[in-house]
Amino acid sequence: MPLSSEPLRKLGFLTIGLFDEADPRRGHESTLDIIALGEQLGFDSAWVRHRHLQYGISSPVAVLAAASQRTSRIELGTAVIPLGWENPLRLAEDLATVDVLSGGRLNPGVSVGPPMRYETVKDALYPDTADVEDFGYDRVKRLLDFVRGERAADSAGVQGFEVFSDRVQPQSPGLGKRLWYGGASLRSARWAGENGMNFLTSSVVKAEESEDFAEIQLSHVEEFRAHHPDGERARVSQGLVVIPTDSATAEQREKYLAYAEKRTPRTASPQGPARMMFAQDLVGTSDEIAERLYAHAGFRQVHEVAFALPFTFGHDDYVQILTDIATKLGPALGWRPVG
Repeated sequence: MPLSSEPLRKLGFLTIGLFDEADPRRGHESTLDIIALGEQLGFDSAWVRHRHLQYGISSPVAVLAAASQRTSRIELGTAVIPLGWENPLRLAEDLATVDVLSGGRLNPGVSVGPPMRYETVKDALYPDTADVEDFGYDRVKRLLDFVRGERAADSAGVQGFEVFSDRVQPQSPGLGKRLWYGGASLRSARWAGENGMNFLTSSVVKAEESEDFAEIQLSHVEEFRAHHPDGERARVSQGLVVIPTDSATAEQREKYLAYAEKRTPRTASPQGPARMMFAQDLVGTSDEIAERLYAHAGFRQVHEVAFALPFTFGHDDYVQILTDIATKLGPALGWRPVG
């Protein structure tokens, strides 16, 4: 196995938080238990996905508010909140509130673009303004400004018995430096860098100058850092699906391999009009996965990761995968658990 020139500094994981429509509490409780387990195993961060009108986490900020009260150390992130569903002013209030409750552990990740399946939901989401809503980078800029303390109202002061602020309250110092942009293109990487955000690069990218996933991801990291005030020190987190099998049962290994095999065809070439490239899921022993990561051009440029848990597995599977990541794969990458 090739040696890393520098140990992995931060190890995180990402979950979609699936639930049964007939028993949604059980699924949400499972997600909270998984986050608590992540803290016990020494992970640096836990991240949740965002799903609307599906059977996954529709309100990640609310879920992370609950997680903040069941944990004390692990960082809590969103990967990512699609801002087309959000009012930046209201979201800034929610993020700041949860950050205060967590003791400054929130890492909000966001993205832009029209909501998924917009034609089917626009009349419910924006009944009066659907055709004039701006889903571009200005929406992120508004959120950044509010979180970083820019004015949200024309005046502040006392009116009768009420005291008003011209800034989002509460203000949470440091939150503005912990905002992440989830980008899949060179343009997004450049914008995130120019605006001083952190950068999330995941298992889905746009094929622009290459059809090699690792090369594409590498180009995004380089573009981001080339335009960020912190240059090479700018934070980038890589998210890939990794499934270590060190302690898996024979039945689990069979299921994991079948899952990856079913998803492999989409990784061979760009998909759809947007020419999206998907990374291969990495299944095998921790030593095998570590070797493949060290050969990955994108991985070699990052110091932190948020490995994604597969969508459709059970709670016991996630426990096994997380335990192997923390006790086998992480150490194989030079990482040391916190605590």
